[in-house]
Amino acid sequence: MDNKNDFLKGIGYKIIEYREKNGQKQSDISFYTGIETSEISRYEQGKINLTFKTFLKFAQVLDVHPKELLDFEFDIKNFKIEM
Repeated sequence: MDNKNDFLKGIGYKIIEYREKNGQKQSDISFYTGIETSEISRYEQGKINLTFKTFLKFAQVLDVHPKELLDFEFDIKNFKIEM
């Protein structure tokens, strides 16, 4: 698995963690963000990249500071930017 996917999965796991902690379903997140439930599932699985705007929507509806969604282990030194 590449580091990009590790990063996206890390964010996805945090989204799931806070959603479940709040007792929210994917359909609740969908209602408040306007993001389709199937797309929320793909974000949670780390299958698609988030825009910053979408990232902030998740933080807002989960009622957490955006930095909380980034609070996981990730080695930036191994991250490769595709050109």
